[in-house]
Amino acid sequence: MGDLEIRPTTAEDIPAVVAMLADDPLGAQRESPDDLGPYRAAFERLRADPNQRLVVAVRDDRVVGTLQLTIVPGLSRRGAVRSIIEGVRIHGDERGSGLGTQLVAWAIDESRQQGCHLVQLTSDKTRTDAHRFYERLGFTASHTGFKLQL
Repeated sequence: MGDLEIRPTTAEDIPAVVAMLADDPLGAQRESPDDLGPYRAAFERLRADPNQRLVVAVRDDRVVGTLQLTIVPGLSRRGAVRSIIEGVRIHGDERGSGLGTQLVAWAIDESRQQGCHLVQLTSDKTRTDAHRFYERLGFTASHTGFKLQL
């Protein structure tokens, strides 16, 4: 395997990122890789927000992973800044290679550099393999999450 680069996502990366988002049973139900318009608009919003880090992992000039890191200032925990990791996806050819660990390690390091005191994430209840992965990285399932579809 070639060298890995983790870098900010570009507009040209969007088709590959969306394909990875759609490449699992849950993503296949909610993503639309054939209609990139909404993703391009979302990318522009993310790019304009200084608290967002949308990155890709590239190996041999091919996008093989992605994640989004959001920096969230807050009042709780004595004004602590926290980060949220979302949308972690690894290309099917790279799963099990350690790439997910490298991407999450990048996000944790970036969170430290941004002065975060806490890194958090959510994972769908059905993603039991992902839960084991995050627990191996030191995350604990400490809270119950709730969502309201709008």
